[in-house]
Amino acid sequence: MEICAIVIDDEKKNRQLLTIALQEYCPQVLEIYEAEDLLSGVAMIKKYQPQIVFLDIEMPEHSGLQILNFIDEKDLTFEIVFTTAYREYGIEAFQFSAIDYLLKPLRPQLIKEAVTKAEKVIGKKQIYKRLQEPPTIFRNNKFNKVALPVADGILFLDLDDIICFKADGMYTKVYSISEGELLISKPLKHFNDMMIERSNFYKPHRSFIININHIKQYIKTDGGYILMDNNMTVSISKEKREEFLKLTTQC
Repeated sequence: MEICAIVIDDEKKNRQLLTIALQEYCPQVLEIYEAEDLLSGVAMIKKYQPQIVFLDIEMPEHSGLQILNFIDEKDLTFEIVFTTAYREYGIEAFQFSAIDYLLKPLRPQLIKEAVTKAEKVIGKKQIYKRLQEPPTIFRNNKFNKVALPVADGILFLDLDDIICFKADGMYTKVYSISEGELLISKPLKHFNDMMIERSNFYKPHRSFIININHIKQYIKTDGGYILMDNNMTVSISKEKREEFLKLTTQC
């Protein structure tokens, strides 16, 4: 199989070392392109349509873990190998369902093994679905916590602690009793997919997912809106208003 690869890393030396290793140990990788930041890398991905992307996690402006915020499903035809100097990002790479996770300094044998792993699944057309889905353990209804990627690792919050989720562009603001407001580098859809089967979470508006156990009051004025336990106001779309009122009368 002939493979095109893109190396995304803010440090030129790291890009060059990885490129040399691919050239020497992975003859199936015939084309290699380099990008110094995530957005430049995304532009290259759309232009060259690689089979493998070697993606640094810690970069200025945007973390490699934010790549799904900038990639449409039609452009996601590649496997990801995360590279980082920080071991604690391993669980995030696992949660992301990347094909592999390499610690710096990168070892040629491990690079070769990562390429071999990618070869076996390239073209299976399940990449976008797999990357968006959290691992089974985190989707199991018996697992009563939500995993939130934060600056220094992953924060696990009890679902009962969550008051609501609010869309903020390609990010989500998570409001909880214990932690207050957190800005998380995941779109609201990510949390909607996780909470869709949880009976106590409800989406009254395209910008909100709420924990109905933390509803303080429904206010009829101004078209109707919800007041949560933290005194935050939540909009209700017109098409959801009747459904919401039926839901609350059943609680």
